[in-house]
Amino acid sequence: MITGATSGIGELAAIDLARRGAHLVLTARNAERAEQTVTHIRRVSPNTVIDIIDADFTDLASTRRAGMEINHRYARVDVLINNAGLHAMSQRTTVDGLPEMITVNYLAPWLLTGTVLPALRRAACARVVTVASEASRRHGTLRIPDDLTSTAPFNALQSSPLYGKSKLLDIMFTLELADRLAGTAISAMCLNPGYNTTGLGRELRFAAVLERILNVLGIGDPHNGANLIVRVGTDSGLQSGGYYSGKSARLLTPVPPADDPRTRRELWQATAELMAAKGYDGIYPGNAS
Repeated sequence: MITGATSGIGELAAIDLARRGAHLVLTARNAERAEQTVTHIRRVSPNTVIDIIDADFTDLASTRRAGMEINHRYARVDVLINNAGLHAMSQRTTVDGLPEMITVNYLAPWLLTGTVLPALRRAACARVVTVASEASRRHGTLRIPDDLTSTAPFNALQSSPLYGKSKLLDIMFTLELADRLAGTAISAMCLNPGYNTTGLGRELRFAAVLERILNVLGIGDPHNGANLIVRVGTDSGLQSGGYYSGKSARLLTPVPPADDPRTRRELWQATAELMAAKGYDGIYPGNAS
């Protein structure tokens, strides 16, 4: 199961996994782009089983419905890849009254993973892979729980630290999830895909021109990020709770406070309380509660 697979490194990862014989479940909120992705995959792997699940990660209710549908439709989920991401250049508020970039990049993966957890538990050995970023090292000051709900305006120049903060939250989520799932057959890990010339920065006015220049210079090949996603999703030699980067999938040490178990638990509790306030209580039962 892959989120954000209708473009960029997510689509490339889906194509690679199709070649390896995976049954793909892709989330999408745009039916036309989803069909285009299916066409791209079928060109290289005509017999791949591909299912599309409608999901809008700016909307918690849509995210929850997608997870519930997956639980009902499939006997198991072997690998969940939380890849969907957004680098917004200005503040937008979701239908839930939450900041859009934090919602798409962190709250939606937290909610989706918890909702799909029963299907992951039904697999003999399952894995949750979350695409983070070394942008997390430039996250400014982390404020829990305020950063989860703040809709204070920002401009393009102020967007990078906030994007980095959303990716810091992904790393903290992954490490805490790995701790909570210790002793089960589910592992959790995250990765830094490196710089990729994909649609993530599409809100920049000069994004298309910049992408063409970087492609000519051979910088930011999205296949590198996609290859790492596939490796972290399939390599049995990688450890749960790891944060990986580069062609060799080397282990990275997360920037503080992601390396602090107490702060990670504080973030988890704040997120659970926020979800409960929005009507989504008891998302992580059992070991991961």
